Amino acid sequence: MNLFKILALVGLLTAGCQSRVHPPVVLAPPTLIAGGKIWDAAPHNAFTDLIRYRGKWFCTFRESDGHVGRGDGKIRLLVSSDGTRWESAALLTESGVDLRDPKLSITPDQRLMLLAGGSVYAGGKLRGRQPRVAFSPDGRQWTSLQRVAAEGDWLWRVTWHQGQAYGIAYSDNGIKLLVSGNGRDYRLVTNLAVPGQPNEATLRFLPNGDCGALVRRDAGDKQAWVGRSSAPYRDWHWVPVGMQIGGPNFLILDHDGMLASGRQYRNDKWADSKTFVGRMDPVTGAVQPDLILPSGGDCSYPGMVIYRGELWVSYYSSHEGRTGIYLARVKLGK
Repeated sequence: MNLFKILALVGLLTAGCQSRVHPPVVLAPPTLIAGGKIWDAAPHNAFTDLIRYRGKWFCTFRESDGHVGRGDGKIRLLVSSDGTRWESAALLTESGVDLRDPKLSITPDQRLMLLAGGSVYAGGKLRGRQPRVAFSPDGRQWTSLQRVAAEGDWLWRVTWHQGQAYGIAYSDNGIKLLVSGNGRDYRLVTNLAVPGQPNEATLRFLPNGDCGALVRRDAGDKQAWVGRSSAPYRDWHWVPVGMQIGGPNFLILDHDGMLASGRQYRNDKWADSKTFVGRMDPVTGAVQPDLILPSGGDCSYPGMVIYRGELWVSYYSSHEGRTGIYLARVKLGK
């Protein structure tokens, strides 16, 4: 019996004196409401995240001349009051460093935090990397970028829970769970026993305090894995989701459903990939790529926000030629 079935059984056994147990809601497939390109000023615009902060939308991404292997990556932040009209709020740079994969979160003291990878190249070859963080009170004025974690690590995303920032960092030695009380100083919680070249990962916390993780894998069968752990998050149980996912992101909904998004690799070819939004089964962990967003080729890396009952998704795509930043509004089926 896999973990999710065990957890479902535990839920039934701990129902106590309740006269009836309500099973998780079965979601209908999500459907596209509206979408379109919001930015393509640089030759290559990619690797997005999205957040709602102080009544406004903020979308962040990398601007560069190409996908990888360059030292010119800059982090752009856009701001919008309505999700339709966008303007530049900030541009973060570091000389000689390729900044990429920016992620946004809100700290316990209500500042906006930006986490990004920082890679150094020489002659087109990677010579070093270390994550960076910066903080802002308004999304426009930012502190200087500061190195965090360890040289060689890539702390891909953090999620705040009970005043602590949790994230999975990957390196040539595998993946590990880190935690920080201030977003700058990280300590090891545990190394994670996930085979198959694991790397990019998103964490989310359930109402009972358990932590869930969705992890990309690039070797073996290449299926992404989903894991779950109870505090203090040292013991994890993992199951495959049934498909390969690049730039994995997911949300846990109030009504017990889960939604995942990322790059779907078609025919095992990167050039044939699409950006999907789909249901994640709360019992088996299996992901169904229900909705394919307008996208293709070099694409994906979604940011996901639930706002007024709709899912807002930022992502990038090259299906219209120039690699640009897109925003979609998705109706959630219940």
